[in-house]
Amino acid sequence: MVSDESADTAAAAARHAQRLGRIRFVLVETSLSGNIGATARAMKNMGLSRLALVRPKLGARFADADALARASGADDLLAAASVHSDLADALAGCRLVLGSSARARALAWPELDAAGCGARLVAEAAHGDVALVLGRESTGLSNDELACCHYLVRIPTNPDFSSLNIAAAAQVFAYEIRRHLLAAASVDAAACAATPVPTPTPTPTPMLADERPDLATAEAMEGFHEHLLQTLIAIGYADADQCRTLSRRLRRLFHRARPDRTELNILRGVLAKMAGRPGVAQGRGRRTSID
Repeated sequence: MVSDESADTAAAAARHAQRLGRIRFVLVETSLSGNIGATARAMKNMGLSRLALVRPKLGARFADADALARASGADDLLAAASVHSDLADALAGCRLVLGSSARARALAWPELDAAGCGARLVAEAAHGDVALVLGRESTGLSNDELACCHYLVRIPTNPDFSSLNIAAAAQVFAYEIRRHLLAAASVDAAACAATPVPTPTPTPTPMLADERPDLATAEAMEGFHEHLLQTLIAIGYADADQCRTLSRRLRRLFHRARPDRTELNILRGVLAKMAGRPGVAQGRGRRTSID
């Protein structure tokens, strides 16, 4: 017969494995296939397995000899990697999205360091899918791509030589994820054990996670932002040719708020009512149902 303690330990291990399975690394327009392979290796070193690629230079042929050599045994991650035509598709289903970039932006974005990134991803993965987005080797993420992210993540490198290889950055983030997952596992082990065990630092901070199970997903938020911008243009508040900064500011606002599905439906209902007023043209962009 399996003891209660053994059952609790097995259940905790399953929960932590589930968290790792909910964390995806998303690489945007990676030029060098070797960097994709090296990122896969960094991920597998730390128990991560979900890799998504947005428009890699070699397309579906990204897993070439260089990628396989740099993967050094993480061929299974390359074989399972998904390839997407746009970032929104790669983020489908994610409740939290973090974007990595070395560059500060003119429009300030909420920031996390590498440790905060690991803690936040582990905490939120207890409740659903999350993603870390890494940009191009040469230019990183564009402002519009960063606008899809809740937080900007930066590694505090030497300011005199701040360029960091994408796979090296991925290794730093993957390590921080593993470190915080092990800390969470120690907390669970201490709770299950008859004799408390020491808890290594860092102890996970419960407030890091928004525990609401029904937060709007990345694709639902993308549909809302398209609907919002169409409505603002239709009612004459925004100019279709000069509203990119306004759009990014609004995205930053709603990323902070993190509405759930019901709240987002209310907001979209208000937008639909506004666009349906006499004399106001209805926007023709895509509408995304989140019911």
